[in-house]
Amino acid sequence: MESLIKIIEHSGNWGYLVLFLTLFFESGLPFTFFLPGDSLLFTTGFLASTGVLNIELVIPILFVGAVSGYMFGYGLGKTIGEKLFVNPDSFWFNPKRLIYARSFYDTYGAKTIVIGRFVPVVRSFGATIAGAVRMDYKKFMFYNITGGLVWTVGLTLFGFFLGQVIPGAHLYLTPIILGIIFVSFIPVAVEYIQSRKKKTLQ
Repeated sequence: MESLIKIIEHSGNWGYLVLFLTLFFESGLPFTFFLPGDSLLFTTGFLASTGVLNIELVIPILFVGAVSGYMFGYGLGKTIGEKLFVNPDSFWFNPKRLIYARSFYDTYGAKTIVIGRFVPVVRSFGATIAGAVRMDYKKFMFYNITGGLVWTVGLTLFGFFLGQVIPGAHLYLTPIILGIIFVSFIPVAVEYIQSRKKKTLQ
């Protein structure tokens, strides 16, 4: 994360391209979940508050990167998704998993696309699975744009305004980012606890 931020800081206008590509790949490819998402948005907003980046350019670039990344992920899932779920002996990619995913997205698809934006790992896999289960594209795009807007604008402006109102905020940047990452995993923990309770009651 720190190396990426240094690259952005010292790349001039190319830094905006780095931001776009990072968010595009983090959102659109299932196995790039290790790339920074929430923390990158916040830090980018903070850098904009110090004048390193232009907030009027940052927000639309991040938004387009997030939305187009999801579009790519959906297309990828629709193209090769079903081909992955053909081995009945596979733990992750067996046909039963696809049937379950299709049922899940029929019920919780909108929630997954929007709220999943704020959850690491889920964010990277969500769009691809939506494509694999053939989620209605118009519905997908509506929630893709909605979730992408709330996620990118919300976290980026949070970093931007925090950098403006707190003197020496850069001194607290690391604990703030760790806090954001921690909060991002709360929905996963809550969902896991609820699923465990349901299994216990059955």
